[in-house]
Amino acid sequence: MFDFIILGGPILWIIMALSVVACVIIIERFLYLRRISGDENKLFIRIKASLLEGHYNEALSICDQNLSPFSTLLKIGIENRHQSEDVQRDILKDAAALEAPALEKGLSALGTISTISPLLGLLGTVTGTMSAFGVLGKFGAVSDPAALASGVSEALITTVGGLVVAVPVVIFYNYFVTRVNRILTILESRVNTLVVLINARNGDTEKSGSEGL
Repeated sequence: MFDFIILGGPILWIIMALSVVACVIIIERFLYLRRISGDENKLFIRIKASLLEGHYNEALSICDQNLSPFSTLLKIGIENRHQSEDVQRDILKDAAALEAPALEKGLSALGTISTISPLLGLLGTVTGTMSAFGVLGKFGAVSDPAALASGVSEALITTVGGLVVAVPVVIFYNYFVTRVNRILTILESRVNTLVVLINARNGDTEKSGSEGL
């Protein structure tokens, strides 16, 4: 295996370094998305129940115990419950937009790796071919094929290495982009639901107060 890597030349080492970076990003994104998406529905049900009962402090406490973009959005909505409906909606939309960078963290790097890995493999193919032709140009004719082995091996190995890294990285990149877009869509939907819940409760409270008068 080590001999295989040596034959790939310096470009293969760069490709391998990129593969390590990609693996770190993929693992980190998996753990992050799993953490924030695990109990989202249960969290929303608990928050909804607290809001319908008017227990705002309890709802805020639940948000503090569940750190995620979704809980952050809910907390901001509850804290601004005294604002008008339009203001609440604008504040929540802005808050949802601010969560996008955290959700998309590392994805640009992953996309870059998926793009440049096959290009580096192609570069290795070119340099390896140039090396092989350099041997032919130097000696005119080579009776021993082993003299060409280094250049040809570099040309083939780097091509394979670039593709081996790029293919799974592209798959994971598209997967994460789809997941992030889905989460952002859900957040947007939750914004509307949260505004309706808060204002429905506020309306009931005002109605009760007026009836008491």
